[in-house]
Amino acid sequence: MPSYTTSEFKKGLKVQIDGDPYLMLECNFVKPGKGNALYKCKLRNLIRGTVLERTFKGGDSLEAADVSEIQAQYLYRQGEMFVFMDNNTYEQYELTADQVGDAWKYLKEGTVCSMILFNNNPISVTPPNHVVLRVEYCEPAVRGNTATNLTKPVKLETGAEIIVPAFVEMGDMIKIDTRSDEYLERVKE
Repeated sequence: MPSYTTSEFKKGLKVQIDGDPYLMLECNFVKPGKGNALYKCKLRNLIRGTVLERTFKGGDSLEAADVSEIQAQYLYRQGEMFVFMDNNTYEQYELTADQVGDAWKYLKEGTVCSMILFNNNPISVTPPNHVVLRVEYCEPAVRGNTATNLTKPVKLETGAEIIVPAFVEMGDMIKIDTRSDEYLERVKE
């Protein structure tokens, strides 16, 4: 397994610490007046999502994590398991509700997501930045209520609820930013 020395440390590096994969979020070089150079690093655990701060001395090394990213298509949900298929090899992967997290809100059949594999086992999935979903249910807009910035909650075809402008109606197709849960626009079919 390859490893990285401190001189190769940089943001975005995927390393392994105590058997878990970590993503290097930040790495700052510190040279005190005397003594060895130090590397202060912030690392996020790719399985649990926790953030760890570690300081390494010049010359230390970390093992590279066997992490790869693939494009996987969402197929269906079976109880608490979400089933995805690798678009290249047609291999199927099952993720638990915990591994999928809030991404379930944007998953409808056929959605292509980015999946992270650690030792060829799926650990997380990220939906596309923007998705188009149908409004399944919402309260009707009150006639004459055209003041700006009026919002209301709606239920989407995936079961998720978000806040949208008051003019959105049942059956509308809307574009949503999955990173911020924000309504972007209505989409014509």
